[in-house]
Order: sequence, then C-alpha cells, then structure tokens
Amino acid sequence: QVQLVESGGGLVQPGGSLRLSCAVSGLAFRFLRMGWYRQAPGKERELVALITSGDSTNYADSVKGRFTISRDNSKNTVYLQMNSLKPEDTAVYYCNSPTGSSLTAQARFGSWGQGTQVTVSS
Repeated sequence: QVQLVESGGGLVQPGGSLRLSCAVSGLAFRFLRMGWYRQAPGKERELVALITSGDSTNYADSVKGRFTISRDNSKNTVYLQMNSLKPEDTAVYYCNSPTGSSLTAQARFGSWGQGTQVTVSS
C-alpha cells in the first residue's frame, strides 16, 4: 500500500522561500509520474506541478517561474522548491501521482497523505 508523507511547510513572509518534500513508499517510485497538489480554504484541490518519470515538468500558470519540482529516485522523494511566495500560495500542499501529464489530471491514489501547511503572511 502506498504511503505519502509530506513535510517542509511553515509560515513565511511574502517573497520568501520554502522547500517541500514528499517521501513515497510502497511502489516503484522511479516509474511514477508525481505531482504537487494544493488546497486553499474554501477551494478545490488543484494540481500545481508535476514531473514525469523522464523528468519532464509541467506547472500551473499561477506558479510558473516561481516553483520548481524535482525528484530523487534514490530516496523515493519528490520536492517542490517554492520561491517568491505570495499570500495566494497559502494552502495545504499534498503530493500524489497524476494519472496524466495534464494539470487537470486526477490523482492516482485515493489515499492522501496528511499534507503540509504553507502560510504566506506578513
């Protein structure tokens, strides 16, 4: 059974940076397309960044140029480097495996991790 464990969130001022990590266990991680989703209060969960098994990436327009997704297959971990953070980036961030390379792709795993809270505020 897959386990997703997110970490690295926190409170940061606008313009600041954070690096999120997601450790994945229970599957052949290196073959998985992985993504970072986020859910802000009162909003639906959205996919903001994904990385394929071949390291191709795709980003939502709202984070393009500020966020970078990467992976370390030796550690079964996917990362999200977030720079130039804005208050609208405030959300709980989750990782999962998108079923396609589109940013509208659904998550493969029905069981989500606990997420990690990112709060951008002065």
